[in-house]
Amino acid sequence: MRDDNCIFCKLANGDIPTTTLYEDEKYRVIFDASPASKGHVLIIPKEHYEDLTELPDEIAAGVMPLARKIGTAMKQAIGAKGFNVVQNNGEAAGQTVHHFHTHIIPRYGNDEMILWKPGTTDAEELKKTCESLKQAL
Repeated sequence: MRDDNCIFCKLANGDIPTTTLYEDEKYRVIFDASPASKGHVLIIPKEHYEDLTELPDEIAAGVMPLARKIGTAMKQAIGAKGFNVVQNNGEAAGQTVHHFHTHIIPRYGNDEMILWKPGTTDAEELKKTCESLKQAL
């Protein structure tokens, strides 16, 4: 299923021209228009799914192997010393386009990009959180 009003559906299916790194029948990998670093790409399914909660297992199962393949290429071909695999769900988590996509961001070891600031917790808080989540599973 595609959403005719979704820009990522249009990008993933070639309706809007973009620089494509990889493409198969299920995904298109394109370069991010506002890259966090040189070589930053997006893995975009060709079908429309708003976020991870809507993603079928079959499509989800293909994302990590593709991310591994791209990250390995980044280390070999463009000098990345590492890479982040980032996937946001919902506006509160930073999702700005409501079509599931995964960022592969090469890291070169000379930037100050921080994905989160480590916090603190205690055993009681962890226990309560774990119990709540187990009930929802």
